[in-house]
Amino acid sequence: MRRRLALLAVATTSLVLIAFLVPLALLVRTLAAERATAAATTWAQSVATAAALDDRKVLEATVRQASGAGGVPITVFLPGHGFLGALAPRGPGVELAARGRSITVDTPAGREVLVAVQGGERGTMVVRAFVDAERLRRGVGWAWLVLGLTGLALLLVGITVADRLARSLIRPVGQVAEVSRRLARGDLRARVEPAGPPEIREVGNALNHLAARIRGLLTHEREAVADLSHRLRTPVTALRLEADGMRDRDEAERVGRVVDSVERMVDQIIREARRFDRDGVPGCDATRVVGERVAFWSALAEDQDRPLRLDLADDPITVGVSEHDLAACVDLLLENVFAHTPDGTPFAVELTPRRPGGGARLVITDEGPGFAHPDPTGRGVSGGASTGLGLDIARRTAEESGGGLLARTRASGGAEVVVELGPGPAR
Repeated sequence: MRRRLALLAVATTSLVLIAFLVPLALLVRTLAAERATAAATTWAQSVATAAALDDRKVLEATVRQASGAGGVPITVFLPGHGFLGALAPRGPGVELAARGRSITVDTPAGREVLVAVQGGERGTMVVRAFVDAERLRRGVGWAWLVLGLTGLALLLVGITVADRLARSLIRPVGQVAEVSRRLARGDLRARVEPAGPPEIREVGNALNHLAARIRGLLTHEREAVADLSHRLRTPVTALRLEADGMRDRDEAERVGRVVDSVERMVDQIIREARRFDRDGVPGCDATRVVGERVAFWSALAEDQDRPLRLDLADDPITVGVSEHDLAACVDLLLENVFAHTPDGTPFAVELTPRRPGGGARLVITDEGPGFAHPDPTGRGVSGGASTGLGLDIARRTAEESGGGLLARTRASGGAEVVVELGPGPAR
């Protein structure tokens, strides 16, 4: 936009300058020629006045004086073939002036000013003042140079003004674009400082209103989620009381751990629902989180006689997901294994570094029947009696970290879920 406005200013200013300077340059050339012609005419008339006295000595003195002082060659053509002054051809113009008519004649070499002097005893004399082409154009080149420099200066001024105008337009437009990008990234606190022309200020105000409206709607939605999650505390508390009242202490302890996990998840949902903006880029050690969650589910796998193979990286792997989100993602994927495969079905969890660019690759496989739907990651898609939200939540978690999720049925049978997690913040 800035370049286009500059080009528009250049084009407009150039057209105006051409329409103004070209006629002015022609006028300057015409005025220079007229000025030189007028000076030559004045000297020719002064010589003609002396010629009218019919005194040869006075005429010769006047011719010498005019030629020296005026700087133009003066020639007096006498009746017959005689002449006084500078040597000059007796052209058609002189013949025409000898008939009693004063004229100005343009020739390839310059301009002749011919003044007829009548009344002499021997006939009509013709006074010729010659202005060469160089004298006719004297001062024109310098004037044209001044006009050209003036036009160039005006063009530069026009470009400068257009550039400043473009900057005054582009700056608020760029601010609106930047705020739009920040809103798209989830920064709902971003606002525009309205500036520039009224139309752009109106756009900025509308964007601010839209951001405030979105923030209000999200606040209402998150508070509703938090309230709903808070209501889960009552049945969770009742479940804890039931677990405490169990006679089998081992079973009660195991159920209590599950209840603790559910309670922590409810607390996390409430905190996340009431938190708009993340403080910086989220990150955690995927090796530790995945190891902890697999250890938690291993007790249930042992009860159901499910063989488990765990393959974790030796070193910590930082990923761009918060600890709670990654734990919830792993829990959802492992829950699918237990919910949709029969007891005794083997499964495996593998976590390896993701190359290039950092991050991690989490692969969970089982020897069950696989996925009944060709695209199991679709929201609400389920081949069983579940809600069909687990894989979609895991997919969004992976994508928010800069990765992705792939779920498929292996050719050898069984399900395979591959979660690509993006790199976490540098440490």
